[in-house]
Amino acid sequence: MRKQITFLLLLFIGFCATAQTVNIKGVVKDAATGDPLPGVSVILKGTSKGTNTDFDGNYSLTNIDKGAILVFRYLGYAEKEVTVTSSNLNVSLTVESESLDEIVVVGYGAQRKKEITGAVAVVSSEEIQNLKPTRIEQALQGQVAGVNITSSSGAPGAALNIRIRGISTNGNNNPLILVDGNVIEDLSVINPSDIESMNVLKDASAGIYGVRGANGVIIITTKSGRKNTEFKYNLNAYAGFQRTTRSISLLNATEYALLANEAFAANAESLPFSNISGLGVGTDWQDEVFKDAAISSIDFNATKGTEKSTYSFGASHLDQDGIVGGSKANFNRTTAKFNFSTDILKKLKFTSSSIYTNTNRRGLPENALGSVLFNALNMPSNISVRDANGDYSFAPNTGVGIEVVNPLAQTENAYNRTWVNKFAGSYGLNYSFLDGFSAESRIQFNHASVKTKSYSPEVYYGSGKVFNTVSALADLTDANNTSSVFESEQTYKDYTFDALLKYEKTFNDVHDVKVLLGTSVFRSQGINESNLLGFGANGNTLESVSVAGSDTSQDNLALSNQPRRFFDSRLLSYFARLQYNYDGKYLMSAVIRRDGSSNFGPKNKFGYFPTASVGWVASKEKFLEDSSVLSFLKLRASYGVIGNDRISSFGFVSTLSGEGEYVFNNQLQFGTALGAISNPEIKWEKQIPLDIGVDLELFNKINITADYFNKRTEDLLLNPEVSGILGASAPGSGSPIVNAGTVENKGFEFSIGYKETISDDFNFGIKYNFTTLENEVLFVGNESGVLFGGSFGVGQDPPSRMEAGMPIGYFYGYQTDGIFQTQAEVDAHATQTNANPGDLRFRDINNDGEITNEDKTYIGDPIADVTMGLNFSFDYKNFDFNMYAFASLGNEIVRNFERNLPLTNRPRYYLDRWTGAGTSNTFPRVTTGANSNALFSDFFVEDGSFVRLQNIQLGYSLDQKILEQVGLSKFRFYVSANNLVTLTKYRGYDPTTSNGAPIGGGIDQGFYPTPKTFLVGLNVNF
Repeated sequence: MRKQITFLLLLFIGFCATAQTVNIKGVVKDAATGDPLPGVSVILKGTSKGTNTDFDGNYSLTNIDKGAILVFRYLGYAEKEVTVTSSNLNVSLTVESESLDEIVVVGYGAQRKKEITGAVAVVSSEEIQNLKPTRIEQALQGQVAGVNITSSSGAPGAALNIRIRGISTNGNNNPLILVDGNVIEDLSVINPSDIESMNVLKDASAGIYGVRGANGVIIITTKSGRKNTEFKYNLNAYAGFQRTTRSISLLNATEYALLANEAFAANAESLPFSNISGLGVGTDWQDEVFKDAAISSIDFNATKGTEKSTYSFGASHLDQDGIVGGSKANFNRTTAKFNFSTDILKKLKFTSSSIYTNTNRRGLPENALGSVLFNALNMPSNISVRDANGDYSFAPNTGVGIEVVNPLAQTENAYNRTWVNKFAGSYGLNYSFLDGFSAESRIQFNHASVKTKSYSPEVYYGSGKVFNTVSALADLTDANNTSSVFESEQTYKDYTFDALLKYEKTFNDVHDVKVLLGTSVFRSQGINESNLLGFGANGNTLESVSVAGSDTSQDNLALSNQPRRFFDSRLLSYFARLQYNYDGKYLMSAVIRRDGSSNFGPKNKFGYFPTASVGWVASKEKFLEDSSVLSFLKLRASYGVIGNDRISSFGFVSTLSGEGEYVFNNQLQFGTALGAISNPEIKWEKQIPLDIGVDLELFNKINITADYFNKRTEDLLLNPEVSGILGASAPGSGSPIVNAGTVENKGFEFSIGYKETISDDFNFGIKYNFTTLENEVLFVGNESGVLFGGSFGVGQDPPSRMEAGMPIGYFYGYQTDGIFQTQAEVDAHATQTNANPGDLRFRDINNDGEITNEDKTYIGDPIADVTMGLNFSFDYKNFDFNMYAFASLGNEIVRNFERNLPLTNRPRYYLDRWTGAGTSNTFPRVTTGANSNALFSDFFVEDGSFVRLQNIQLGYSLDQKILEQVGLSKFRFYVSANNLVTLTKYRGYDPTTSNGAPIGGGIDQGFYPTPKTFLVGLNVNF
């Protein structure tokens, strides 16, 4: 018996020796900064046993087997597995922007990048910092496949148009933009340096945001503090100058006079210039208008964290003059941001984000007939800037149009300014209870005051000019004061209230379930506070004049009897989302929303919109998990229906918003009348997106993402043409809103990235992406089946159309077939009014023997077939280099900046005109006689494809040893150039020209070019 007991005792001791356990303790830190990380999850792999690090990053676990694996997880850091070898186990976690464990905000929550089932793209703060954009939108161009940015103008402060996977509607195509959860319509109020990351939701994953996410969602997260960290400060500054990317080569004075004489002689008229020998080169009005312009920016950010709270404060100032007009086109922006979060109780957390912005913008007439650049192109080059008396010279009284005036005089007499003061706030509470449950409520709001002031002094540009405020030069010095001043103020405000209930639980370490229930209330209003016009302004600068100081004034709001609240939209939504993840391999997300909008009548106020997505991480399957080539492979798909209500308010009811004029007692009285024609049957526009995609990683170095998408929009909300008998053309009225169209966008997205570390001193990375896009209108439900838009020349039919079987906004005009070389060719051709040898020959499309409107056809469209982006960077020792390029291929642009009158100046390509049989088959003759050459045709439509080097930057960082001696953690200075090179066949100023209109975009009327910018800057952290 004693022997048996001894044997069992020895057996037990041996077992304990082979299954030795240890008590573990250690510290978890940030690998880059060495700061302790509180709240890190430390789990014994394969079990539910674990703990979290404390305030100082410390953790401890007892009775852990040697050889066991601990899993360290922390939000925003790469997950790390460590084998237990001793009782002391210190761990460093790294932040990796390219990591599959990167946390991505996807709507009312966050997911690891590898678990996302939708088409979501991420732009990091590092990428934004490298570009140095003045507006956030510029950081998206070429960085994200499927996102295209076009300029409405290159002027300082001008808005940019964001389009995610094409143009889906002929209404508002803007995506929903959220900054720390708050809706922001105008991104000019945000300082790009404040941004931590931007996530772009491109497919049905945007459905969680419902009606406002129909055109995609851009989620912006600003920088915030981190718990248990000391104060950290960042200072960024740059300064430089801007220059036009291009000047259009124009005729000099001698060439101008020769062609003018030729044109008059062709019509047997007397020559306007009898002696051209002394004209010389004359005035290059573009050289006079374009000037180098200054730009500068400075921003400061401070962060800190305690055991329970985090703080972040930032301030910035941007000042930018225009390359046209200088300070007359200035834009400046001042921002202040404060983020704060705290643990009120162990399970109750408060978060807040507050942003104040002040913008101040001056502007010049641009992108239109009679704008400054339009006049610089058309003003005769034989006229000097100033006359013999030193005054600005006049344009000719005849032969150039009533809108062509001296552009320098026009610039000097421009006095206007718009001030915007905006405050945006987002405040929320989150309470955790029971096991896996949390409740959250958030209130977000925006309040903006927009003040506008403009002064129109007494001006005289020459006889008959449309911009004159006096009828003769002598009137400038008489006692009659015809100057005026305009002042207005508008208030824009909105709020959003969200209430959320979440349940998140992992069962048996493989079943990860997340459930979200929520409701959201949104209201947006616009209010006219004042709209005043003063006559006889007393002063000569914008600052010295006022409506109150004018001789007489009028209240435009009182005269028109218009309501001060000019829009009021409300949304009420209920939604639910289920996310399921099995062992990181099988992924699913399903959303259902019930959205209600005040823009629709009682019958159609609410709509139900479901979306779903699935994913399969195939690389976690046994047949792939040991692959040395395929590091990661995920297949995913999404589909759903998303509503859209972006129309004007109260379109379903008749309102007294029209302008009425009545006569009582032989006196004209102003009153009200019916406004736009109502339609009580309008309903939700529906977008149906389909996406099939794949994410893969090769050799742990090469990342590839590919997507096929098909986005179909049905029941388009549009304004059709209606009979004038219905009163739609009356002042303040308009056509009704109807559901009458279908548009489809489909294409393919591909992106690839490669990063390599060659040595401790050298690493590099390269990224490339492209997107193909095919846009087609499938149905237009008005009587004619066509909607019109845009403008060309003077008095011509709209050049753009929306019609089934064509891209939205395609160009509709005459196809040319060369130049008539002889009278015999004219006689043999279909009848073409006023045709002569040297004129454009139009195709007889319907073969009826006569050139009429019925022969107009498709001659191009403004939508690019393919867009591409390329990003290359490397670090060598203390040097860093970055380069970004973007390409747009397959779109057309309408050249509409030529006035085409007898005495306007012309571009130099007119020197290649037809001057006799066989001299040219592409460019028509010049003549003052009647002809059809100025009618809208493919002669004015050009290839708008381009490749642009958007940014190139070289930086140098001081050595860490030097920094430690002066108490800094980073000191970097750099030189940078934006928009340095643009390769294009387009002959206008800028191939990125667009006014953003779905029907009428891509028409260049003297587009203000996006400038090239040269900068010197520094980044300092301490």
